[in-house]
Order: sequence, then C-alpha cells, then structure tokens
Amino acid sequence: MTSTGPLAGVTVIDLTRVLAGPYCTMILADLGARVIKVETPGRGDDAREYGPFVNGKSAYFISINRGKESIALNLKEASDRRIFEALLAGADVVIENFRPGTMEKLGYGWEDVQNRYPALIYAACSGFGHTGPHSTRPAYDMVVQAMGGIMSITGQPGGEPTRIGMSIGDIGAGLFTTIGILTALFERKGSGRGRKVDIGMLDCQVALCENAIARYSATGEVPGPLGGRHPSITPFQTFRTRDGWMIVAAGNDVMFTRFCDILERADLAADPRYASNNLRNENQQTLEVEIEGILKGRDTADWLALLDPAGIPASGINSISTVLEHPQIEPRNMVIDVDDPTAGHLRVAGSPIKISGFEDPRSRPSAPDVDQDRARILEELGHAAE
Repeated sequence: MTSTGPLAGVTVIDLTRVLAGPYCTMILADLGARVIKVETPGRGDDAREYGPFVNGKSAYFISINRGKESIALNLKEASDRRIFEALLAGADVVIENFRPGTMEKLGYGWEDVQNRYPALIYAACSGFGHTGPHSTRPAYDMVVQAMGGIMSITGQPGGEPTRIGMSIGDIGAGLFTTIGILTALFERKGSGRGRKVDIGMLDCQVALCENAIARYSATGEVPGPLGGRHPSITPFQTFRTRDGWMIVAAGNDVMFTRFCDILERADLAADPRYASNNLRNENQQTLEVEIEGILKGRDTADWLALLDPAGIPASGINSISTVLEHPQIEPRNMVIDVDDPTAGHLRVAGSPIKISGFEDPRSRPSAPDVDQDRARILEELGHAAE
C-alpha cells in the first residue's frame, strides 16, 4: 500500500489485538503509516469474533482495523520467526499488547529488540504496564474503569456503579500509546535510537481522572458521581425541558448574565448567592431549581434557537443516529466510507486529526482478512510466495 499522509514512510509492525492497540495503529494508519498486522494463524485477532456481523464479517473489527495489512505468523516456528525478523529489520515501530513477559519468552522483548534493531521503537500497551506488583495481571476495559476510579465518579448520585458508555479504558490507552510512539519517532531524529514506550491502561485512567484527583488533593473530600453536572462550574449541566433534556454550559460570569437575560430572569444574575462561579457552585441546588423551572416551559429546540445566537454553549442530547445527522459532522468528514468485499458498504467514524497540506479521504480501505497480504509481503521481503 502507498500513502501520502504525514506519516508516509513509517512502517509499523502491529502485534496487537482487540481494541487498545488496534485503535492506536488505526490512528497511525489514518495518518499515513504502513501498518502490517501480525496475526495468529487461523483465527487471527479475537475482535474478528465480535459483532455486529455483516455477511459474516465483523463490523467491529473493520471499524478499527481499516487500512491495515495482515500476515499470519506463528512466532514459535522457525520459518515464521525469520519472516517476523525480516519485518522488524525494515520497520520503524513494533507494537504489542501482550501481558508483560510474553515477548521476552519469544525472544522479542525490549532488550532483545534494542540489541538487534537499535533504531526500532518498541511500544507495549498492557493492563498495568511493565513495572509494579500488578504488571502481569490481565485487564479489560471495564476492569480498569472500575480500578482506576472513573466509574466511581460516573452516573447518578446514589445510583449503581456505571460504566462509561464507550471503552474509555481501551481508547484512552490507545491514544496515549499513539502519543508515546509519535514522541519516540520525533526523538529518534536526534538520537538515532529507538525507545521503549510502556503504556499501562490503569495509568491512563488515573491520568484521565486529573480533575477528580486534584479536587481530592485540595479538599480531602472523595469525589462521587454527579450525574450530568460539572463539579466545579455552575450552571454547567443537564436540565429538563418541555420535551426532553438539554445541556447548558454557562462557564463564566458574562455568559451567566447573558443566559439569565435570555431566561428573562435578570434577578438571578443580580442575586448575591450567584454573583460568582464559586458562589453559584456553593448554591448549585437552588439555582438548578430556578433554571429548570424556566427551561421546562419550552422545547429544547426553542431554547437552542435563543441560546446559540447568544453564544451560550448548549445542546440537546443527541442519540448516535441524530449526531450523525448533525450539520457539523459531514463538513468535518467525521463519518467516512469503507467498502469491504464481504461486508459491503459501511460507514465508520472518521479521523478527527486534520492537518493542512494533507488530504483527509472520504473513504478508507477496509480491514484485511487474516493473512490476506502474505504473498505480497513475502515477495517484498524476498521470500518465495507460498
């Protein structure tokens, strides 16, 4: 495959499976890197078995493995090890998300790779990272959501523990792994050496809880779930309207005053209990009652027609179907086309990274079948096609 993206010329050997690692390498592929997915012979990536399925092919798998190539290798067999080592010799990055110790047993841990391929960047994305007492434990998204504290601040006060509605444990780790890889690529320009990028999913959850951790450090109070409101800014939450719910985020005093004018309640802005954000936060419950009592008098669309022109950040609560119809989505190319020979035409999320001078294609190549690119890759490596 050829690419004209900003990472064109960068080759990534991708040993990852399921979500965190594949999400990282999808980003790299979208940015122009060549990603060669090394899969288990036969069944390949576990995510190939995750639905929904279209004509027997996983739409889940396609959505995060688009634009990659596939070769199936058994790294315990001598012939496949030779192929793998030839791939490493010509690559810029190798990424894996096995439990720590797995690659070492195969002879491809960081120290082995560093000695044989000193310019190769080695990225590892695991549940708990490669150090610490829990490093060898397995982890899935929901485990680190619970362990990392993010579930404790999600949901309604007094409600059951609630998982965030997308896989933030995996996606967060995938994003941080991408940042680490790009940083190592940049640093290599000066040093000429590869680096190890060690990402733990739990670490990423802790990093994403930065506001909650700062609040606990400052006050000694353990944060809990607040439903649809911000812990430090008021009004910045969900409100009922006549026909549903909406978000209003009046994040400073000027916006609050303007918001009160739209509500035809200038007295709220003049009330000493609400004179500053800190005071509004202290009196959030009484202010919420006042605001919601007014907002419930009209439909969400009616309020948005007043708030949007006034520059007050606000929105209805879109479903996935309605967000795809939002007028901002199509011009930003945030839903793209993938045409798969088995599944047919699919629409998937596009790349939010827009870089001047580089095309943001409206379609992307589909995800490969297991071992689909073997013959071409072997030919490139100088092996006889099987």
